[in-house]
Amino acid sequence: MLFEPRSGRLAAWGNALLAGLASPDEAAMSIVGEDAVHRVEGLPGESGPVGLTLGLGRLRALGVSGLRVALPAPGHPLGLSGPPEFNARALEAEEAVVAVGAALGLVPEVAEAGPAGDVHVSVTWHCLPVREAPPADVPSLGEAERELAEALREATAVLTRLDVAGSGPVAEAALSAYRARAEAGQDALAPGYPPRAVRVLALAQRVDLMVSLAYESGHGGAVAASEMAARAEALRPVERVARRALVAAYNSAVEARERD
Repeated sequence: MLFEPRSGRLAAWGNALLAGLASPDEAAMSIVGEDAVHRVEGLPGESGPVGLTLGLGRLRALGVSGLRVALPAPGHPLGLSGPPEFNARALEAEEAVVAVGAALGLVPEVAEAGPAGDVHVSVTWHCLPVREAPPADVPSLGEAERELAEALREATAVLTRLDVAGSGPVAEAALSAYRARAEAGQDALAPGYPPRAVRVLALAQRVDLMVSLAYESGHGGAVAASEMAARAEALRPVERVARRALVAAYNSAVEARERD
């Protein structure tokens, strides 16, 4: 499945809104995507949850000038700056958004209801205090692109060596969906992002897809437990590179404005 974190959509379209390149309604609709509803809870000055459009407006009124993405994993606090309470919530959700211009961060809580095939997804973004400090381990776009090119070669070599063909109905469906989205231009970031960021995001999603297919393809040729362990060990750094590149792509609009 194509990896498109909700924090990425919130940051990308939130940045477009803050830069005056998207309307509030357009930004909110793009962030919600296929979910039913998004709300923001814990905003300073608000006594309860508010809608996404109002929430983004409140953040701007509080001095927020940009939004960054964090995609932490155990042992890798990617994009986080503390405090420990916020980091723990972000790690549990495996993603977060950190504001620029105000010491605030947003962590999503996803709730699903309804039968299979008709699932109603609601998202609550919990607004929490953060430490104003440089985010952890976020590369530049150029660095991320170089790392990704090498990671793609490594992933291909690893999957070939471990006899993980990445074929079959599930893999073919995932790859077909990826190609269809790429051809339709649905992988593009929001207005205001440089073309290089779009390229890095697409490549990072491709690498992440390869890793996901490798994990989901069952035992494949790696029958022995030692071979399964070798597969996981070999793919772990590739997965880490893909996450770093995703963060670099989503954060590039903010980084570009800070350099100007």
